[in-house]
Amino acid sequence: MQSDPIADGGGDPEADRRFHELKQFHSAGRGPWAHVPDADWQDWRWQMKQRITTAAQLERLLPNLTPAERAGAQQANHKLALGITPYFFNLIQPAAAQCPIRQQVVPQLAEMATAEWELSDPCGEDAHSPVPGLVHRYPDRVLFLVTDRCAAYCRYCTRSRLVSNASGYDFHPEYDRQIAYIAAHPEVRDVLLSGGDPLLLSDEKLENLLSRLRAIPHVEFLRIGTRIPIFLPQRITPELCAMLQQFHPLFMSIHANHPRELTTEVRTALGRLAEAGIPLGNQSVLLKQVNDDPVTMRALVQKLLMCRVKPYYLYQCDLIAGSAHLRASVRQGLAIMRQLRGHTTGYAVPQYVIDAPGGGGKIPVNPETVLSHNADRVVLRNYEGRVFEYPEVAEPGAGRRAGKIEQYEFI
Repeated sequence: MQSDPIADGGGDPEADRRFHELKQFHSAGRGPWAHVPDADWQDWRWQMKQRITTAAQLERLLPNLTPAERAGAQQANHKLALGITPYFFNLIQPAAAQCPIRQQVVPQLAEMATAEWELSDPCGEDAHSPVPGLVHRYPDRVLFLVTDRCAAYCRYCTRSRLVSNASGYDFHPEYDRQIAYIAAHPEVRDVLLSGGDPLLLSDEKLENLLSRLRAIPHVEFLRIGTRIPIFLPQRITPELCAMLQQFHPLFMSIHANHPRELTTEVRTALGRLAEAGIPLGNQSVLLKQVNDDPVTMRALVQKLLMCRVKPYYLYQCDLIAGSAHLRASVRQGLAIMRQLRGHTTGYAVPQYVIDAPGGGGKIPVNPETVLSHNADRVVLRNYEGRVFEYPEVAEPGAGRRAGKIEQYEFI
């Protein structure tokens, strides 16, 4: 079996060049906002007020919109609002229609088409919601939705039915009822705050909410799911970090899909969170023409570690209505995982999962490593394609067949 030059990181000069370029940290810059005073640019509230939210704004700033993008932008607010912060907009390569940043936040007309297998609520959250804004799908943990607003709107969003209220879902969290449910269920030891994005709450509102949850004796630790450090690193202020530090153990899952999203500004923001003692994990979504190749994914996971973030999950894109144009194949996801395992640090290898349609929860999807398994031995394949045997522990009272443990070369 021949080694894969891309996975090995050698043998393909163009792949090597692209890999090393993707791992570099660059500033997002100011772009069209070069004239803006630094005090405004660094103010996260200013960034939110200046978001690109209309087709006219988008076309003025990105004059080479394709017809599909133009039509998508005009239709966006009927399903999922258009919203891009000035900071994140500067990561778009204006001349590249296939820019991986552009693919994630610029609407496409294809969003308005729904394949027969796609769902408005692909993870079955509404069916597992005992009170508004709370999802209790796993035995010992709950998802606590705090808002329907995000700094920017991912075009593949699992909760596009809910976030931005463009589709008329009319989401209104009821904190008192959500907290009362958690307090009444002692099996709940883990609360994940998500939405929308919890870090869009003011420091004061977020502190009040975390305080109320931390006061529940059986809640062992809290988590925040957020894309704010990527879309709006200005929000990660020293004051926010000092406030969050009160609530340990507090974990945070961020969401970066492409190495270019990890700028110098993002690295600084993540460093502040890490210095506040917050364990950081990343959840990526496998997306066509964004990160569905081993060079991009290897650069992403290695760059995340340099930002003190553990690559946690790689999600197969949920079957959200209107996402078919962004969905990469499971076959490609497995190929990428094979080319990560053994070819980069184990800490850098995420768990590839499919969130089972209809509410089945996260199911790990792994390349085949166990080739056979019986009472005597397990036959395993390593990252190089070599095959090994490992003796199985005998069941009590069972005999064991004598035999030599073999090591095989390539099959």
